[in-house]
Formats: sequence, structure tokens, C-alpha cells
Amino acid sequence: MTALEHVVTAEAWDAIAPDYDRLVTPGGSRAVAEEALDRIQPAPGSRLLDVACGSGALALAAARRGAQVLGVDFSPTMIERLCARANDEGLPNVEGEVMDAHDLALDDDTFDVTASQFGVMLVPDQPRALREMVRVTRPGGTVLVVAYRPPPEVEFLGFFLSAVQAVVPGFTGPPPDEPMLPFQAADPEVLQERMAAARLHDITITAGVEPLDFRSGDHLWDWMMHSNPIPGALTADLDDGQRIEVRRVLDRMLRERAAGPGPATLTAGVNVAVGTA
Repeated sequence: MTALEHVVTAEAWDAIAPDYDRLVTPGGSRAVAEEALDRIQPAPGSRLLDVACGSGALALAAARRGAQVLGVDFSPTMIERLCARANDEGLPNVEGEVMDAHDLALDDDTFDVTASQFGVMLVPDQPRALREMVRVTRPGGTVLVVAYRPPPEVEFLGFFLSAVQAVVPGFTGPPPDEPMLPFQAADPEVLQERMAAARLHDITITAGVEPLDFRSGDHLWDWMMHSNPIPGALTADLDDGQRIEVRRVLDRMLRERAAGPGPATLTAGVNVAVGTA
């Protein structure tokens, strides 16, 4: 693990889970989930596994289409949030279990579809997690991975880093020697190679877009801090005054983008990768 990756633990995800569920799951993640499911068209009654499911943007979207869904995540609080959302929506076809993506406690050849949206992209040993996804998918079944494209295509990250650097000129951002976990397979060629190495075939990768609406600098800051644990680690040394000023800079940047009343829309490029087991 790098110095930043050590924060991506079950405990770290538990700590941000309530605000992740409030800020991240209902927004652009839901739109991306619908787009991804349109690609694979899971049949009603099919068995679908959502790996590193968070509080369920993809799992719940699949359940609304009639799939029998199991969502797994190593964060118990995320699974609690998933189950609460399923209960609130009256979706009895959703179950949640605490499980590590690196070592799925599931039988071989169990699921018609195994998927991960913004989940397996964050695990430290992605090749191993992909092999596990393939192992539990029936022969001829579908594996779906949704992950961010390279950082220049992810506007929320650019806005955030630019604002911090404006306030703290010495801030260098993520370590330059290797990509942060969310971008470990942002290059479609790398993702294709890893999926092929996991023994998937007929792999297709399509570029998509996650639209994200931000109302203010506070909103974008809070979204970043609760989208995953890494932004909090990156900015851990900022004092209270610097944090307030970063929010003000973000606010100005968003107002300029919006060019009028209403939220500013930032886009994030995503890879929608589909392979056959």
C-alpha cells in the first residue's frame, strides 16, 4: 500500500458511509448505473452480484428492473445503508452482506451478472478482485465494471486540486509516481488487459459521462470528503482557516461555471466495461 492507500479500510469507509449515502449515491452515480444497466440489460429474475456496492446505486437500480440482487461491501455501515434503502423502496429482491472483494465467500458459477460500479476500481489488488468476480459468474454470464477515466477527464478532481493549490501553493496533490487507487485502471487499455487476464472474453469498453451538480463550494468540498477516504487524507494537514478559504475558492469557481442561478454541472469521464465469463 502507498501512504494514501492505507486509509482505504473498512473503518475509513464506515466513517464516511452516512454522508456517502446522502451525497454520492442519489446523484450522478444513479444516472451512471442506469446507463450501465442499459448496456447489459439484465433479465428480470436474473441473479446479480454488486461487488463493493457502497450504499447501492447500482444494486438498487438493478433490483428496480427485477433482478435478484446481492450487494457486498467490506464496510458494515455501507451494507446497513443499502438494506435501509432497499427497505424504504420496498425492494425485497435486494440482500446485503459484509464481504471483501478480494475473497468473496460465494460459490463458483453462481451469478448471471457480476458488477462493480466505482468499487473494484478502489481495491488495492484489483486483478485479484476481478478474478473473484469472474469465478462467481456462471460460464457465459456477464461481468460489468464501471470506473473513472484518467484524471484530466474528471472535472470535480481538477476543481478540487486547483482550489487547494490556490490556497496552499506548496500543496502537491496526489503522489506523482503512481496513480491513486481510483485511477489505477483509468486507461481503457489497462482495464482491458486486466479483464482479459481474469479470463474474460468479448470485452468491450465504452466511454460514458457522470454528470454531477454542485450548488456551492461547501457542497463540492463535502462531496469530495465523503466520496472516498483519500481526499480527506490528502488535505489532512490543512488548518481550519485554509479549509474555509478552499471552500470560498470552490464557490467562486462553481459560480463562474454555472454562469447564472442554479447549480454548476461538472462532468466525470467513466469507462463502462463489459466482458463474458
